Amino acid sequence: MHPLASQPRKAGGNKGVVRRLIVASSLLVLPLCTAFAILLHSVTDLRAIHQLAQKSEEVRIVASQVEQQVLDFETDLHSYALTRQPQYVERWQNSVAAFPKEADALKRLTEGDPGQLARAEWIQNRCTAYIKEYSTSLANAAKYDSSPRERSALNGADNRRFQVILDGFHDIVATEQNMAKKREEHAATPTDQAVAATIAGLTGSVVTTIGVAGYVIRAIVHPVRRTAAMADQLANGDLTARTPETAVGEIGLLERSFNRMADSLQQGHAELSTSRSRILAATDQARRSIERDLHDGTQQRLVALLLELQVAERTVPADQRELRTRISGAAEALKGVLDDLHELSRGIHPAVLTRGGLAPALRALARRSPVPVELDVDVPRRLPEPIEVAAYYVVSEALTNTAKHAHASYVQVCARTGHGLLCLSVHDDGVGGAAPESGSGLVGLTDRTRALGGILDLHSPAGQGTTLRAHLPLTEAQPADPSPPHGFPGRAPARTERPVEDGGKLSR
Repeated sequence: MHPLASQPRKAGGNKGVVRRLIVASSLLVLPLCTAFAILLHSVTDLRAIHQLAQKSEEVRIVASQVEQQVLDFETDLHSYALTRQPQYVERWQNSVAAFPKEADALKRLTEGDPGQLARAEWIQNRCTAYIKEYSTSLANAAKYDSSPRERSALNGADNRRFQVILDGFHDIVATEQNMAKKREEHAATPTDQAVAATIAGLTGSVVTTIGVAGYVIRAIVHPVRRTAAMADQLANGDLTARTPETAVGEIGLLERSFNRMADSLQQGHAELSTSRSRILAATDQARRSIERDLHDGTQQRLVALLLELQVAERTVPADQRELRTRISGAAEALKGVLDDLHELSRGIHPAVLTRGGLAPALRALARRSPVPVELDVDVPRRLPEPIEVAAYYVVSEALTNTAKHAHASYVQVCARTGHGLLCLSVHDDGVGGAAPESGSGLVGLTDRTRALGGILDLHSPAGQGTTLRAHLPLTEAQPADPSPPHGFPGRAPARTERPVEDGGKLSR
């Protein structure tokens, strides 16, 4: 089972961010909804006030029309009484006939207000009674030429009744004006509420938006950025990178998953490094065993055979020159085989490295190099065997490549220890242009160096020579420090004539 699959998920973890975003969105919408509700209520109140104001205006208009109609038929009646002209009677009759319709219209407009409705009914009743009891009597008296005293008495009573009716009209209009004034005063409250709601809604929305944005940045953006930075570190090879598990929900699950993945990668890398070290140690052990078997077994038997041939050559009679020549040729061929076997065994695992350590082994490599080698070795003690073997092969491969491809006039080899590292540098003044992927030798050296926790770096610009650097930790528990110890050259220095190992001379 994959290690990530064995980790239990927290209950509800996959919904935490969704719930929080829903709550945050609700908080963002709440002030807007509240502001819109207050605005809607204020608009409704203002609309109702406007409708009432329109109705009051209609009541005043209709009341004025009814009042004017009553004034008209009163004027026509008095004009007829004075002039006896029939057109005044006709106009008076028309006004009296139209009065009930106008009075009913006034009553319908005042149905919403019991006080105004009572006043409208009172005016209708008073006007109806005035028409029946006084106006008709005055018209008949004028028609039948009643005495002036009788018409005067009727006129006096008519004026008093008519003035009472006019006062009723004035009461209706004054009441509507007072109500309109109160409505105007009341209309200021919804307006202020609408303005306050708009300001509060906008302010609340801005504050809530800032708060929600801050929460999203803190709870989502920052953890995602930290996790992305951790992933970038992992991609660049830093398997110790971790991210704080501070987020909740899906983001927290992402952080935990990345940390578990990093733990798994680090554990796998450690196991791989350990496995590579074991394989490397086993390979070196096999090399030593083969070299020892060749030296103690095959090589010794061939030496014994060579001695026997030399003895046989000396015992051959002088007259058998052909036989002696053949035996001498076989002995010389056997010497060549011994030399080849010696070189082969030394390439498999140099005995001088096992017996004397790194410094003598490097001096031996310098002596065999076809290109002059300047040695600068500061290794005061024996190092762990895997480190010495790796360093030996790094220098050996670098010298071989220089002799084959660099066309160099000299090679400088530097080996120093310090700060828990063995630092090697092999520099030549050749044509440069070497690439790690150009041959299997450098690839093998890179694998061997990394298996020990070290670093191998090749710097080879065209026409400027080649520098191969290796940093090998002296203890496997410590990772390689890419910074060289004090005094180790970062770049190959110019060639100097100074005392070096192996007698302070350039060795071949």
